[in-house]
Amino acid sequence: MRRAIFPGSFDPLTLGHHDIIMRGITLFDEIIIAIGKNADKKYMFSLEQRISFIEEAFKDVPSISVKSYTGLTVDFCKKVDANFILRGLRNPGDFEFEKAIAHTNRKLSEIETVFLLTSSGKSYISSSIVRDVIRNGGDYTGLVPDSVRK
Repeated sequence: MRRAIFPGSFDPLTLGHHDIIMRGITLFDEIIIAIGKNADKKYMFSLEQRISFIEEAFKDVPSISVKSYTGLTVDFCKKVDANFILRGLRNPGDFEFEKAIAHTNRKLSEIETVFLLTSSGKSYISSSIVRDVIRNGGDYTGLVPDSVRK
């Protein structure tokens, strides 16, 4: 079985994330959306809200699930028997950052990282931009799935 995890904070889930996940599920038998917990980070949405957003967005896709974890992503991969890490790339800066993490993960384990380019119409969307739009009372509905809009 080809099981991948798609790690992130998903604060909140965006259409960019949704794009990568839906395209990724064509490559893998199962994707576990892995919400990393970082005690030092201040989130806009609670862990429960973020899980709810994801579960609702993918409720009709049984091969996609969501779990939270702490610690190293490669250790979580071993725990859930995942052989791949799925990551989305929006721009060259993402590539440089993600490449270093992928090399480190490969050094620590046998986990392969698979990169997908975000679709061009969604490449500008990031969770931090969405949070900024929300904080400033802007219309964020075109940036997130229906499950976040509710």
